[in-house]
Amino acid sequence: MFDLTRLPDDLPVPVDDGAADHLAGTAMPAVTLRATDGSAVHLDRLGPGRTILYAYPLTGGPGARLPDDWDTIPGARGCTAEACAFRDHHADLLAAGASAVFGLSTQATDYQREAVERLHLPFAMLSDESFALTHALRLPTFEVDGRRLLRRLTMVVRDGAVERVFSPVFPPDRHAAEVLAWLVRTPGS
Repeated sequence: MFDLTRLPDDLPVPVDDGAADHLAGTAMPAVTLRATDGSAVHLDRLGPGRTILYAYPLTGGPGARLPDDWDTIPGARGCTAEACAFRDHHADLLAAGASAVFGLSTQATDYQREAVERLHLPFAMLSDESFALTHALRLPTFEVDGRRLLRRLTMVVRDGAVERVFSPVFPPDRHAAEVLAWLVRTPGS
């Protein structure tokens, strides 16, 4: 088994095809998602301040099979490494003005909960297993092995609307530091 927290040097770089361009300025819809901490997160009521919502295709784990040719799909590989980076930068993100951090995927909450526990994540993951948020925001997706997955992107939600979108995200293991640098450069008022 290979280490999911380390990324190969030869991963293909995703290109910006504009699929997330419409998100900046969009109000968060009245969608409620289950979180791994047992709560229900009402995305249209995140509260004041900035919430970091990073979307990823799927996390691998013990005994889980990744889709065939996963490493050849631009932007697919790196979900575990990205989650660990957000874990490692969590306190700094909060200190820089984020009120909360959430991971988001279409994986089931129980599967996500295992990843939160195994990776010691200090934040909850949100499950969009029913694609409610994906459809409401027209989030970019891709298909592999008969599964529809979110493309990797990060939204900074401020006072109920998407303030900033990071897309494409590459490399994913350094993305939390990129979000942190943006928060430091762009203080909220």
